[in-house]
Amino acid sequence: MLTRSAVEVVMRASLAEDAPWGDITSELVIPAAATATTTITSREAGIFAGEEIIRTGFATADPGLEVTLHVCDGDPLTPGTAIATITGPARPLLSAERSVLNLVQRMSGIATLTARYVAEVEKTVAEVERANNLPAGSITRTRVTDTRKTTPGLRALEKHAVTCGGGHNHRFGLSDAVMLKDNHLAVLTADGTSVTHALRELRKKLPHTTHIEVEVDRLDQIEDVLAGGVDTIMLDNFAHSDLISGVAVVDGRAIVEASGGITLETIGRVASTGVDVISVGALTHSVRALDLGLDVAVD
Repeated sequence: MLTRSAVEVVMRASLAEDAPWGDITSELVIPAAATATTTITSREAGIFAGEEIIRTGFATADPGLEVTLHVCDGDPLTPGTAIATITGPARPLLSAERSVLNLVQRMSGIATLTARYVAEVEKTVAEVERANNLPAGSITRTRVTDTRKTTPGLRALEKHAVTCGGGHNHRFGLSDAVMLKDNHLAVLTADGTSVTHALRELRKKLPHTTHIEVEVDRLDQIEDVLAGGVDTIMLDNFAHSDLISGVAVVDGRAIVEASGGITLETIGRVASTGVDVISVGALTHSVRALDLGLDVAVD
């Protein structure tokens, strides 16, 4: 959940980075008593994310700035959509403009890209339902999730943006859940300890509410991992046929996640294998910012 305090931390850092010794342009050119009304507008189609950034960002710059939002997180945008109107002292408004836009453009880009991935999954599921004469909605939708491949300092914002696009969040950070990847397993079993034994010993040390996920990159690893009592098994960079086989081997004994090089062109096919979760690093690490603009209203 994106909190106001988390946004304030990011905004203070962004404003300080952009104007460490003040905004000399606005301070020298704009009269101290000047006021302005501006509107943030979408210049292309997409999904909006960032209402708390706009609200808190301008308030952080100057509490006297009044923000009126015209859309909500997750709403669709078309070219020309008015997103928010900001009125108040001109100097802080102009000083905060770029910091706010940078963040909202990135978040909206993430939400937009996520929505495309989700749409591809839903399209595939609908096709499977039709092909098998099943009622619409009878097949559980595969979850599209993000990863920890986020911009340092912006994780809370970027993960919130994923949910605005209809996706879900993977663990927020290393403190949330146990996730053993190939490097962990290599170190853990270096002395000859079996994966199954290591996982069972790990389970004894954890609270019963802590989730355990293990990454595998071969089919022959699955049974040993399942025998350790994991909650989720990640099939990393599996070929399509191996994903199908992997889902069959797990057979409901754990949540099955697919990961590794997932693209818009491949996610539908991956979803058709029956995996429960598809994690996509590209949602946050390879996103293009949505084009938004802020213009002063001129009477």
